[in-house]
Amino acid sequence: MNYEIDNLDKQILRLLMQDVTRAYTDIAKELHVSGGTIHVRMKKLTEMGVVKGAQLLINPSAVGFDICAFIGVFLEKGSEYKETVEKMRAIPEIVELHYTTGAYSMFAKIICRDTKHLREVLNEKLQSIEGVQRTETLISLEESINRQIEIE
Repeated sequence: MNYEIDNLDKQILRLLMQDVTRAYTDIAKELHVSGGTIHVRMKKLTEMGVVKGAQLLINPSAVGFDICAFIGVFLEKGSEYKETVEKMRAIPEIVELHYTTGAYSMFAKIICRDTKHLREVLNEKLQSIEGVQRTETLISLEESINRQIEIE
């Protein structure tokens, strides 16, 4: 696809990143273009993989999930990565998983109700996966920054 992101695309992205529920017609008025232009641009940005979708963000604490932990996962063999990831997909408390360089083979973000729930996830789900050698847990005390990249 020979489509380059231009200034209008960037303006559209910035506005939607501030409020994803904003109507295309409102964005069109602000940017002095037609609603169809916004629709076509968003379709192209989605097809290109620039836009991955829109999602409703839930505050975990508001629904009883008060513990955020980061788990460093050590694998017995790096070759077991894909199989381990597939097994970890079945653990709903894992909300992010990254294949990393450095001390850990993988790094997971886990959201749990409390420390008892975290212990259950670690002992009964994560550490029982074949190929997981051991884990190291870091509990988040506060999320200080949570943001998207800046579109210049």
